Amino acid sequence: MAPSVAGMSTVRAASAATFSSATARVRSLGRGKRRTSGDGRGAGIGLVLGGLVSQEFGAAVATSLFPRAGAAGIVALRLLLSAGLLLAVCRPRVRDYRRADWAVVVGFGAALAGMNFLFYQSIARIPLGAAVTFEVLGPLVLSVVLARRAASWLWAGLALAGVALLSRGGFDRLDGSGVAFALGAAALWAAYILLSARAGTRFPRTDGLALAMAVAAVLSLPAGIAVAGTALLDPVTLGLGVVVAILSSALPYTLELLALRRVTASVFGVVSTLAPVIAAVSGYAVLGQILSPLDLGAIALVVAAASGAVLTSRRR
Repeated sequence: MAPSVAGMSTVRAASAATFSSATARVRSLGRGKRRTSGDGRGAGIGLVLGGLVSQEFGAAVATSLFPRAGAAGIVALRLLLSAGLLLAVCRPRVRDYRRADWAVVVGFGAALAGMNFLFYQSIARIPLGAAVTFEVLGPLVLSVVLARRAASWLWAGLALAGVALLSRGGFDRLDGSGVAFALGAAALWAAYILLSARAGTRFPRTDGLALAMAVAAVLSLPAGIAVAGTALLDPVTLGLGVVVAILSSALPYTLELLALRRVTASVFGVVSTLAPVIAAVSGYAVLGQILSPLDLGAIALVVAAASGAVLTSRRR
């Protein structure tokens, strides 16, 4: 079974980024019915929202660090810290794997590194809410293609309408290079979902994610060092980098895995589609990025499209 939009936020959280075993768990949860109490479901929804808020505020804090070490430097620092955290916690096994398994891990890590690099380049140029709105198009298009249902084109149309609004200049400072970077991140997010599913079938627990994160950190270091140099060793930058790694990786991982014990994959996916809205609010609160009615309308269309795609996919 190919990954659906219901797994998008779980995968994104690893970027957030975005996770092998968790994706597999979302997919397995979606196959059967779950009995959850009203209180448990409410708590699960709260946990999903908490993970999204942590993730997007982490991205906003990362943006504020760009003057210190550049987008490439912050990407390298975040991935390096996240990889260290995951390797220490997961302690993945590295023996008895075949060459094909390692090929999946390398591809998984390359997609993760590229997705983060392009996304951070995007938010260095356009508001966070706009970048996340464009980026979510990758999983949405993947879902439409895999669903093969006529109704899926309705969600694609809604998403395109939202993009059209953004393209008309709804967001201030929306330049072409920032949009191009966000769309590139969207394409790599779709590839990342597929590779995450493959890794989930080849590696136990979160071993595939931990190894892929280590690959992503290694791949991102040359560009990060070239851009930031010794600025990466600045105590303030390192301290804030730890904050970004916790907000964007460690805390969302924990909250989402706890949420998946309380809600179905469908509920999880629908709540996760609020990421562009939370990103826009985070951009306003942390970075002072102003929203207009046109901005909100564009975001609403994309969120509606993603929610519809999740519901259609899960019913199928």
